[in-house]
Amino acid sequence: MSVTISQLIAKVRTVYSLPQTFHRLQEVVQNPDSSMSDIGEVLMADQALSARILQLANSSFYGFPSRIETISHAVTMIGAEQMVALVQGTCVASIFSHVPRELVNMELFWKHSIACGVTARLIAARRREPNTERFFLLGLLHDIGRLVLFQHLPAESAVALASAGRDQRPLHRTELEVFGFDHAAIGYELLRTWKLPSRLCEPIKMHHNYTAGSIYPVETAILHTADVIVNAMRCGTSGERFVPPLHAPHWELAGLGVEMLAPLQKEIHRQLEEVTKTFLL
Repeated sequence: MSVTISQLIAKVRTVYSLPQTFHRLQEVVQNPDSSMSDIGEVLMADQALSARILQLANSSFYGFPSRIETISHAVTMIGAEQMVALVQGTCVASIFSHVPRELVNMELFWKHSIACGVTARLIAARRREPNTERFFLLGLLHDIGRLVLFQHLPAESAVALASAGRDQRPLHRTELEVFGFDHAAIGYELLRTWKLPSRLCEPIKMHHNYTAGSIYPVETAILHTADVIVNAMRCGTSGERFVPPLHAPHWELAGLGVEMLAPLQKEIHRQLEEVTKTFLL
């Protein structure tokens, strides 16, 4: 495979541009003098994004006892850091729209990604991790590198898909053979280019790596476990036809017991339909 990760990322930067709201929000977040009202003002300037945020705030994803009517109320209830994570995910998810249909069904792709985000958030909440929205963002974006491969290397991606199906192997392993790298490495470099935090980028890079240690072991373990659970549940697909092997140390660190799986799956299904509708507007 002659194309390098750097060359692919350079192509992405020329084809895709993140919404202006994303960049304005980054500026506000990086300014130590910014307030929650400043975040609200950025969001209110984007009517489509505001509508999505309000719809999500009033869904079973949060389950607030009373209706959230305004963005400022949503920011107050959800929290500034959590709101930033949601907006980042929404902005990134909105820019991929020209992936070849013969390679992937985009509705199923996002259903899988959203289900993984919902699952990671639920697992993190059980562990009482802070800012569980960052775990939703991890799940939402964990396969973003696969869209880059489908879009820019469609012929080679078709070979990887066919090889995985023929040999009944996880797709990320055939990606390594065909490209010399997998979608997780591409996703890592892309999100790093967009200046998303290392706590988000690095677990995405490591979620299929069972040998090297992660500098964010809890995030990596939760993301890996969520991905395996969602693949086993057949909630959408990013092109994967088989359930990736569950890494026992990740499962243990995620803190799940077998007895938790049934109630967890029930809650995933309860939240998934509403959240999917919000992101696929």
